[in-house]
Amino acid sequence: MEKREFIDALKELTEKENVLSTGREVNELRTQFEDYLIEATRQYQIAELEAKEKNEEFTQEEWMIPLKEEFYEIFSPYKEKRKAIIDAKRLEEDENLKKKRALITQLQTVITNEENIGAAFSAHKEINDKWKKIGDIPREKRNDIQQEYSRLLEQFFYNINIYKEIKDYDFKKNYEAKKELLTQIKGLSKLEKIKEVEAAIKQLQNEWEDVGPTTQEHWEELKDDYYSTVNKIYDRIRSFYDERREKMQENIVKKNELIAKTEAVLSLTKDSVKDWSAQTKEILGLQKEWKTIGFGPKKENDEVWKKFRSLCDDFFALKSEFFKDIQQEYDKIAEGKKKLIEKVNALKDNTDWGPTTKAIIDVQKQWKKAGSAGQRNEQSLWKEFRAACDSFFDAKQAHFDQKDKVFEDNLKEKEALIEEIAAFVLPSDKKEAIEALHDFSERFSAIGFVPSKQKDEVFKAYKTAIDKHYDSLDMKGEEKEKVMFEARIKTLQGSGNAAELFEKERQAIRNDINAIQQEIIQFENNLGFFANSKGANALKGQVENNIKAEQEKLKALKAKLKMIPNE
Repeated sequence: MEKREFIDALKELTEKENVLSTGREVNELRTQFEDYLIEATRQYQIAELEAKEKNEEFTQEEWMIPLKEEFYEIFSPYKEKRKAIIDAKRLEEDENLKKKRALITQLQTVITNEENIGAAFSAHKEINDKWKKIGDIPREKRNDIQQEYSRLLEQFFYNINIYKEIKDYDFKKNYEAKKELLTQIKGLSKLEKIKEVEAAIKQLQNEWEDVGPTTQEHWEELKDDYYSTVNKIYDRIRSFYDERREKMQENIVKKNELIAKTEAVLSLTKDSVKDWSAQTKEILGLQKEWKTIGFGPKKENDEVWKKFRSLCDDFFALKSEFFKDIQQEYDKIAEGKKKLIEKVNALKDNTDWGPTTKAIIDVQKQWKKAGSAGQRNEQSLWKEFRAACDSFFDAKQAHFDQKDKVFEDNLKEKEALIEEIAAFVLPSDKKEAIEALHDFSERFSAIGFVPSKQKDEVFKAYKTAIDKHYDSLDMKGEEKEKVMFEARIKTLQGSGNAAELFEKERQAIRNDINAIQQEIIQFENNLGFFANSKGANALKGQVENNIKAEQEKLKALKAKLKMIPNE
């Protein structure tokens, strides 16, 4: 149901003449309306969280309060009018109760004092006619009054044997009516909506109470089944509301658990960008999980939401403060990288290939030394820088592609060398074998360029042949790693773009070195947190071992870096 439909539906119901008949529908509409506002509030909270995650402004549409005021401007007068009618009805029911009690007293007098059967029956008929004409009485008195009246009626009919057939007929009719009502009550188990069950059981119980007495034998037959069936229905109703309350409380428990996790994240150390990135990811995950949890009781739900939102706001405020100074440094690096982009753009159209290539590679080295410009700038700057570099090297490649015909002899010579390498049998002496393989690599590099279209294919064939021999060497550990890296360098030296491949190799190693250096710094920072206790010393020793292991890796990487030729 949409917003305005609630108002239209309420107007239609409240304008009906019979105010009492629409009470249940109006109350259900009010419940739906409140549920609608609660869901709208929840959607607002989700939207507010999502906006905050995207650092976007969020503006709530101010329609709920005016709509709620308009709704209750209609509902409140109706409620007051209905209350006045109900109050009047209660007064009328109290008056009817007095009348019925007076009739009970009259009937008791007839039973006790009237000896004339005809007069007694006539008095009974007059009392019964008046009884039927009297309207409703207070519900809480209905059962007692009806039982008292029914008891007197039974006593009256037992005393007047002449009318036994009439009594038997009424008992039978009442018995059949009660059996039918019991069947209808049992049929309520098929209804799925609890509100429908509630309304129906109350109505059927009222009808049951209004049906007159039956024989004691029939009553004994019906009463246990009746009370058992009614109790089962009320047990189902209570169970439904108990489960709903339990589920709402479970939601509050889950939300409090998320609050505890959020507080735990806020208490963690936040000394580095890495710390903030990891913890931001965790906070965003907690916010996402929060959205999957349903509502709890309104008051408690509002309280936990305010607390959770406050904790998230505190976290992002601290993060913003931390990154304020770092962002200034990032912006400074970004300005330097923009100048490097300008240099490459000034060089990229120069066809003096050798000097220009060297100049651009120098700029690339400067770029790598400049450091990161931060998540906000780095990616876009890198794309622009790389596009400018690629523009030059693509033009250079296109220029040299025209010379491919000159390289046909080189191609044939390299193919012959690849066949020689493939057929070569390695000496049993490892040193001689490595020297022989180095000789093959130098011969391959000395041959020169091949046509561009065959460049990758012939280099791949050469690499496969030479790597097969290296793989067959009996080497392990550091020795194998060193020899295989030397082989890789010599293999790259024989490619058509060795300088570029060497530079990529250097950059990959530098990236690994930077990562390990950051790990070492983090480990060294962690050492400052350990107290001189037995447990802390054990952790401290573990961290020191980690630092030594990372330093060994660093040493090996620096050695590899020195092995790359400066071409």
